[in-house]
Amino acid sequence: MASSLAKNLIFYGRRLSSHLYLNEKNITTQLEFMVIQFGYYITMKLERVNKALDKLLPLRLHRKLLAIALSMLMQVLIFLLNLTLTFIFAESWISKLEPKKIISSELESNSSRMFQLKEYMKCKAERVNKALVEILPEKGSSQKICDAMAYSLLADGKRIRPMLCIASCELVGGDESSAMPMACAMEIIHTASLIIDDLPCMDDDDLRRGNPSNHKKYGESAAILTSNALSCLAFEHILSKTENISQHRMVPAISELVSAVGLDGLVLGQFWDLDCEGKQVTLEQLKNIHVLKTGRLLEASVVCGAIIGGASASEVDKLQKYANCIGLLFQVVDDILDETQTAEKLGKTAGKDLASDKATFPKLMGIDGAKNYARELVDQAVQELAHFDAARAAPLKHLAHFILNRPW
Repeated sequence: MASSLAKNLIFYGRRLSSHLYLNEKNITTQLEFMVIQFGYYITMKLERVNKALDKLLPLRLHRKLLAIALSMLMQVLIFLLNLTLTFIFAESWISKLEPKKIISSELESNSSRMFQLKEYMKCKAERVNKALVEILPEKGSSQKICDAMAYSLLADGKRIRPMLCIASCELVGGDESSAMPMACAMEIIHTASLIIDDLPCMDDDDLRRGNPSNHKKYGESAAILTSNALSCLAFEHILSKTENISQHRMVPAISELVSAVGLDGLVLGQFWDLDCEGKQVTLEQLKNIHVLKTGRLLEASVVCGAIIGGASASEVDKLQKYANCIGLLFQVVDDILDETQTAEKLGKTAGKDLASDKATFPKLMGIDGAKNYARELVDQAVQELAHFDAARAAPLKHLAHFILNRPW
């Protein structure tokens, strides 16, 4: 009998290992059924014993005693099986049965091989572009403004800021759908800022992303109104389309974004940049300008994504330091490219900083010095990601290197 029971246990064990859809309840039911079968087997054997004992013991007292003993034995066996399941199956079986949380299909596909940045960027950019098309308002009576909004927003761009937002959200356990409205808002606000930057009273550039600047195509007044319309659209989209995120996350995230584009960020950085044209500027002053002008929106992209994803205070702090490095890195590389690349490759007028007598990192540090500083910033950024799971942090790590390795 013991041999038969052992064989049954082995059989069911193999069966369970080949059917991962079974849950703990099903496993328990199967084993309890085996115990009941064992009870039936004992009962059958006892019947034969009872017939022999009927001639020896009066009133068939032995039958009652044996029934009580058998009932107690069955309860003990079931109890021991349940106890065994708690310790044996809880960690091994159930861990196999529970579905693993997948941050994104891109991270899942890259988890067992070298991270494919081009594949990741292409996939994310396509989704962001699709979402941006759906965001744009119908033309109606404001056709020219709507055309101008679409002209700049849908122009060819790498969508770095939305990617950073989504990647940081996924890093801390959030999902792409939760971060997408905020990610799109980052790109919309970035586009709005570029329209203003290109105006004659600002950086005075006729090209943007390889095409005529917005004001060159639609006029300066339309360009200013287009920028305002895009900024309003960004916040409207966040508030109307973000779902299943509590106000305890949304309020800090929106506050971070507002700060990044206001007097604590982009606006002040742009003002200082214009104010310092033709003046002697120290390296520390130059860093302060571009931490605000360029870095703050990149920083907000990472931080807002992390907040929406449910990051802890310590995680937000580490990601903010990471973003601070890549924000400054972006401008250092931009300054290098402005001096070393053609307008065709840049998609905007080359040599503008030198022509405007602006302070730049190559001007203060030399080309080689600026390149070395850029590498230092990447190393610092990557160090801040060491706290996180390597597979989940891979997009942010590789995006930092992508910003560094734009062709010099």
